[in-house]
Amino acid sequence: MSSIPAYPEFAPLSLEMAREISPYLVKLPDGVSEFSFVGLYLFRYRYNYRVCMLHEFLVVSGEQGGYRFFITPCCTTGIETINELFQTHDKWKLISPAFLVQNRAEIEGAGYTVSEDRNNYDYLYLRSELASLSGKKFHKKKNHVNAFELAYPDHTVKPLSVETRDDAIAVLEAWNDLEENSLDTDYRAAKEALSLLGSFEMTGLVLYVEGVPVAWTLAETVAAGRMCAVHFEKARVEYRGSYQFINYAFAQYLPDTVEFINREQDLGDEGMRQAKMTYRPSGFVEKFMVLK
Repeated sequence: MSSIPAYPEFAPLSLEMAREISPYLVKLPDGVSEFSFVGLYLFRYRYNYRVCMLHEFLVVSGEQGGYRFFITPCCTTGIETINELFQTHDKWKLISPAFLVQNRAEIEGAGYTVSEDRNNYDYLYLRSELASLSGKKFHKKKNHVNAFELAYPDHTVKPLSVETRDDAIAVLEAWNDLEENSLDTDYRAAKEALSLLGSFEMTGLVLYVEGVPVAWTLAETVAAGRMCAVHFEKARVEYRGSYQFINYAFAQYLPDTVEFINREQDLGDEGMRQAKMTYRPSGFVEKFMVLK
């Protein structure tokens, strides 16, 4: 028996739904960072995610900033269902390029407006470039890595696993101690992600200096394995260059079959946008939204 209700009934996203939902998401071609079960589940409270199924069509309903939105990660559906969803929702969000190619004419023909959602574009980087940081465009980043190696010659990395999870938590807590309000950060989601290490196929590293954990990163492969989406990256800022080094080390750690590293969106934060641009993205995973 399915744990996911049939449309139009919705139920809160639960861990028991992973086995049913994951097969739909893992095959998606665009690599939208939110479109993994873990990516949805970890932020279920922030957005009050609820889900249902219409045949093989997954619908996710959420809330943000006083408005309701819905997401359709995969497959297609008739415009009648979209019309019904817009009776109780304000926006249709996170529409991927592949979905839009198949459905744009019908959507616009029904009188809806399709808009780019630049604040939610995922930043894409070539794994091979982040693993080498060679050339003039990465000169400053490589200097940070070199400076870290000189300052902390006794550094090591280990896979992030159940065995090293407590070390990652220690870094997370140190990072959180410097934050003014944990509720406005991804602290809760990051801590829960670490608790789920044994339950989902995630990959990551922990960075140590003289045996002390100073940084970690956690990611998932998406887009049928050709892309890796980095969900979390935390470091102790008193160890200068730790963020740059964990980024560099993780790109080297990933197999050659991973072509792109997806470092997710900037959410319209100008400081975050500038920081992501300094790594010279090779492109973006574009996302679109639809309004009435």
